[in-house]
Amino acid sequence: MELPQGFQRQGENKRKYALELISDCGLSGSKLANTPLEGGVKLTTVEHDEHTGVTSDPLLKDVTSYQKLVGRLLYLTTTRPDISFIVQTLSQFMQMPKTSHWEVALRQVRYIKRCPGQGLLLSSDSSIKLQAFCDADWTSCPNTRRSVTGYVIKLGNSIIS
Repeated sequence: MELPQGFQRQGENKRKYALELISDCGLSGSKLANTPLEGGVKLTTVEHDEHTGVTSDPLLKDVTSYQKLVGRLLYLTTTRPDISFIVQTLSQFMQMPKTSHWEVALRQVRYIKRCPGQGLLLSSDSSIKLQAFCDADWTSCPNTRRSVTGYVIKLGNSIIS
């Protein structure tokens, strides 16, 4: 089955964008990341670190590069729901990013490198069954002690949000 012309063009553009991102970050020869985030990683604010006495994670010197990288990753989330949660989390640290935030942002690029053309694809089956699933992690945010909630919405067999 052949995809409509507009869909192919958009998919090719997103793939090209992802490859340019990888190249611009200087990660063309880097090792691939299997997952968007390593297990057990908690991204915290500077205030949280000061309160808990953590001094091993300094502020990032080049805030602008971090902001640009997160902005570029945000653009990819329109067709890459697999990175949406972590990119949204990284965007919370735009004013005072730390070295750990930069490392996680670069991990996203190495994760995208695994499959730069990956994105949302709608199945050609005729099912219009809408399904929604959600999950919550009670008080898991170390900064605010708020719950973290995630969700998936499917149309037929395709994830749409």
